[in-house]
Amino acid sequence: MVFSCADSRVCPSVTLGFQPGEAFTIRNIANMVPPYDKTKYAGMGSAIEYAVIHLKVESLVVIGHSKCGGIKGLMTFKYDGNNSTDFIEDWVKIGYPAREKVQAEHGSKDLDEQCSICEKEAVKVSVENLKTYPFVTEGLKNGTLKIIGAHYDFVNGKFEIVDVE
Repeated sequence: MVFSCADSRVCPSVTLGFQPGEAFTIRNIANMVPPYDKTKYAGMGSAIEYAVIHLKVESLVVIGHSKCGGIKGLMTFKYDGNNSTDFIEDWVKIGYPAREKVQAEHGSKDLDEQCSICEKEAVKVSVENLKTYPFVTEGLKNGTLKIIGAHYDFVNGKFEIVDVE
């Protein structure tokens, strides 16, 4: 199962060379995986459950990417209670712990550098959120499932694994 951004520049089937039927793919703004919540994120939860329980996928792969507009939004939205969007701010806020870490550790860097760092940190947040799903936790415990974080720099044509430990 692959979690990827909806950005047309980073189609996971093209990036990873998948043929039809080789990957169950979820694409959304900034490739976010929310924490387990049966009410708020039922759509995402049902997709993960289907892939893990019924398709018996062996890997969950979260792929961030360069120049991500969702991450730039995460890093620049004010989060003062006055949303300027109906959905986007609330969605990318899933990655808020990544934003906080980047601002605390790299606050003196310019916005582009912070966004680049946050692209990978947000992958780590999504990986941790995957671990809140009981069926994912069970698969990890039983050794039938693994989680991989990755980042695709389409500007430089570089794909790398993100250390999620």
